[in-house]
Order: sequence, then C-alpha cells, then structure tokens
Amino acid sequence: MNAQEIRNSYLEFFKERGHAIVKRAPLLLKDDPSTLFTGSGMQPMIPYLLGQPHPEGARIADSQTSLRAQDIDDIGDNRHTTFFEMLGNWSMGDYFKEQQIEWMFEWLSEVVKLDMSRLYVTAFIGAPEYGIEKDTEAAAVWKRLFEARGIQAEEAEIGSEEDGYARGIKEGERIFYYDGSKNWWSRNGKPETTPVGDPCGPDSEMFYDFGTPHDPSFGEFCHPNCDCGRFMEIGNNVFMAYRKVAEGQFEPLEKPNIDHGSGLERIAAAAIDSPDVFRISVMWPIIEKLEKLSGKSYESNTTSMRVIADHLRAATFLAVDGCVPANKEQGYVMRRLLRRAIRFAFDLGIEQNFFEEIVPVIADLYQADYPEVAENRDTIIAVLVKEEKVFRQTLRKGLQQLGKFAADGVVTGNELFTLYDTYGFPVELSTEEAFKQAIALSENWREEFDAKMEEQRNRSRTATKGEFKGGLGGQDLIHKKYHTATHLLQSALREIFGPELRQHGSNITEERLRFDFNLDHKMTPEEIAKAEELVNGWIAEDLPVSFKLYPTQEALDMGAIGPFGERYAEEVKVYQMGEGDHIASLEICGGPHVDHTGQLAEDGKKFKITKEEASSAGIRRIKAVLV
Repeated sequence: MNAQEIRNSYLEFFKERGHAIVKRAPLLLKDDPSTLFTGSGMQPMIPYLLGQPHPEGARIADSQTSLRAQDIDDIGDNRHTTFFEMLGNWSMGDYFKEQQIEWMFEWLSEVVKLDMSRLYVTAFIGAPEYGIEKDTEAAAVWKRLFEARGIQAEEAEIGSEEDGYARGIKEGERIFYYDGSKNWWSRNGKPETTPVGDPCGPDSEMFYDFGTPHDPSFGEFCHPNCDCGRFMEIGNNVFMAYRKVAEGQFEPLEKPNIDHGSGLERIAAAAIDSPDVFRISVMWPIIEKLEKLSGKSYESNTTSMRVIADHLRAATFLAVDGCVPANKEQGYVMRRLLRRAIRFAFDLGIEQNFFEEIVPVIADLYQADYPEVAENRDTIIAVLVKEEKVFRQTLRKGLQQLGKFAADGVVTGNELFTLYDTYGFPVELSTEEAFKQAIALSENWREEFDAKMEEQRNRSRTATKGEFKGGLGGQDLIHKKYHTATHLLQSALREIFGPELRQHGSNITEERLRFDFNLDHKMTPEEIAKAEELVNGWIAEDLPVSFKLYPTQEALDMGAIGPFGERYAEEVKVYQMGEGDHIASLEICGGPHVDHTGQLAEDGKKFKITKEEASSAGIRRIKAVLV
C-alpha cells in the first residue's frame, strides 16, 4: 500500500468501528498560545481529553497534519521530517487497552499487511513510588496476539534508554518495559513532572525492525528505543488512566481514555520495507523532480534533496493554512524553511527559480485527499514562488556585500550580522565549505554574531511590550471599535479589489488597527482614498451590528467570510453589519464588536489609513486609526 492508501484505509477501518472521522485542524492553532504550530495529532484533542465533550461523540479518528519547527536542524537523516501526518483514534471513556491493541494489530497485519515478526512493542515498567503498577495488562494482550501468529513474544525489563544500550535484546524478546522517561504520557513528560490536575497514563509504543546494522556510536547494544535507525517508532497507544491530584499522588480516572497516534510516513516506509521515509509515495515524486531539475542523483546528494523535499512540503501546507513568510512567529519559521530549501538547492547546482516546479508536484500529491489544497492551489504557488524570487534578489545583493567585506581580508561576526539583518543572508551559507574557501572568518565571529542577535531580540521584546496576542488587544471599547473598523476595512478592500481579497492577519491595540491582505501591488492614493470613503460612509450610516450562531457550512453558503486558511468548528458565530438588503460586512468571527457602526464616529472621529506597505511577498499591510 502507498501512503495515500494507508491513510484512507485507516480512516475507513475506524469508521467501520463506530468512529466519527473529523477534519484535520490547521497547522496554526488560534486558541493555543503555548505553541506556534500543531505539533502532534493529539494537540487539537486536548480539551476533550481533559473532559470537554466532543461534539462528534466518544469515538473519534482523523489524519492530522503536524509540524515541529524544533526538528529543522535534524532534517537530513532517513526518518526525521518537520512536517508529518499523524493517524489518530480516540476513545473518550469508551473502549480501552485490549480493544485498542487488538484493532491496531488487526489493521497493521490484515490491512497494511506488515510483517508482524518485525514489530516490537514497549510497555510501562511501573512507578511503585506513586502507586502505579507495571502495565502487564497491555503486555499480555500483545503477547496473546503475537503468539496466535506463531511469533515468540518474551518480555524484557529495560528501564531507561541508557539501560537499553547496556543490555540490548535477548533471543525471543519482543515486549520491552521502559520507565517514565519513555513510556509515560502527560503534557509534561514523566510522572514526577506531570502537572497537578492533568490526566496522564502509561503508553505502549510500536517499533518496526528494518534489520539494518547497529551503529555502536549510539550505544553498545541496540534496543527498540535506539536511535541508530534499525528500529523506527511507527505508533503509540496512550492509555490515559490516571489523574495527578497532588505532588506524588495519582488517582485512577473513572472513565479512562485512549489516545492513539501513528506516523503515516513511517508506516508507509515500513509497508515498502524501506527505512528511508523519503522513498514513500508522498515524498519520492518530489525527489524525482529534484533529480530531473539538477541532473544529479538522490544517492549522491541525499541530504540536500531530503532537506528541500521536507521543507517545501512543510511550507506548502503552511501556505494552505493561511501562513505567509514574515519576520516573526509562524511566518518567520515558514521563511526559514523556504530559505533553507533555497540554500540546499545551491548544493545541487539549482540556482534558477525552482519553487514553481516543485510546489505543483506537492499539491498534486495531496489535493485529492485534502480539498483545501486544491481550492487554494494557485494562491499557495504564488505565495511561495514570490518569496523565492524576492530572496534570490536579496541573496545576490548579500553576496556582493560579502565580497566587499571579504576584501579587507577577514569577515567578522558583526559583518555577518549586517548581511543577515539587512539582506536576509543566512549565516549558514557563510560557514559552508564553498564559501569558507572563498572567505576567511574571524574562533570569535560566532560570539559577535550571537551578541548582535541578542541585541535584536531585546529590541523586539521592548517594541512588542503591551502588544496582545491573537490579533485583538483587549476587551475595552476602543478595541471593539478598531475590531469593527477592521471588518469594514476588509469589506471596502473587497469592493475595490474583488472577492479574492482575504485577510492574512490582523493586530489591534488601543492606538490603531493593523490588517494584512493579499494583493500583488502597492495601493494607489486613489485606492486608499476610496477605502477610507467606503468605511466612513458605513460608519455615518450607523449600521446595526449583530451576530448569530450558524452551522459552518450554512454560514459559508450564505456568504460569510473569514481569514484565509482558517479551519472552523461545526458551529460558528457570524457578525453582520447592516440589515435587510444593505449588509456592509458578514464575517465569521468570535467578536467582540460595538453595537452599531456610528460608535466609531464618537467625538467627531473619522477612519484614516496612516500607512500602506508590503508585509511579505504578495501580502500588503494597512495601518489605520480613528482620529
């Protein structure tokens, strides 16, 4: 089975077993300020695992796209990717360990048809100091299923990862007990670090043995949790059976939960018996395109092609979910992914624009299973292609300036920071072999560069002090006025430029509103004046502002708009400005707003655009005030 078939078979398998199949959450979670991206399949499910009823019931399954920015520098080996899909199923107080393990064994063996003699599993060794028993229950189920297929399944007590390297695997062993550092789930790791009040529990991980030789640089002996590459974790069954009630105290949950996640890419690699996830059906066409563009082979340029394939796949889905390259937060990570892809393209001799060749290949791989990819295909390609063109221009300027710096004999850390800060020139380029042969760097260039970076971070912290996250600065009347004005501004811009114009971000403080939107040119003075005229006209009409709750599809069918790439719950709040045949704005939004538009004109104030500028490639930014 290829990756697409595996994804669909998983969802169908659990649908047949009473699970509601839900849409993936976006990579940018609006309601979770603790993280930049959706980093795991269970992250969108946390509220329901903490006790909130899921609107679709007690059995849920999905395929969740995820992104882990902290893995960027690890890309290049055979199994790490920044972007990946997690196949997940959940039981909210319904079935538990035995049913979950039996279903996973059945799906892997009967549907995916993996060689189960190469599957190894782990279980929790117990924490008697907290009254938590060894998970012999999960081990017994695994043992029964393996032995029914004639597969010997002896149990082994390992403990820590370090213990595993010292002990290794004995003949016939298949079920391995590890401690809380490896086989305990909570939002903060081991039993001792689990937050008080949180649900938690043991887990049982599944590893596939590719049979590759052990690399002793990782440890003397191999074991399932070894990082040498022989064993690859393909999934994890979390048995959420406890709640931490106080430091050192855990109580059983009245209704325990199941939280399962399997890596699509890794299962697909196991299905084709390749430890290289880049050879699977949602990755290999990208590699083949890179081989064609560069005239070089994957075998001779493995790392560079892996980095490019991974980074462009991640950036494509960020664009699907409405992210655009920028200089901070999610947009910064997206920009870094794109620029690293371009940097590694230099290794392949690809110096022409190539995003327009690669991104359509990625879109083709996903648009049949994710309609949002097909719906936004042209916008996705345009955003990424424009960013590449802009960056290649800055690279050329940066290279010219680097040559000037190098003319003095040695390039300093301060000069490298100037290249980075002014031209967006990646410091990594300066340290690559091709550049090191052409320029000499000063043992303290890194210290100088890092010091300049820290100065910049401190300036940023000061500049953003008092600025609020999530777009809206607060709940005061002035914030409500600017929030209402933002809706009117979007309506004005759509009237001027057409319905393709959509919001790509906003920020509201007590002093002003900021609104980002897609447009491929600088607004003319006439267009700015027209936008002001429209907004002030609707304010003067003193239109009523109201909202109602609608099923999401009904809201969309009636013409309500929302931020580009946003994903919604089953029911949404729709704000309307105006009534009858005269509606100035109809948007999906959580609020809050003023009660009528005339409130924006209190004290004789008018809506005024103070600045219109580029935010990023293909994205413009307006700042406006009520004065």
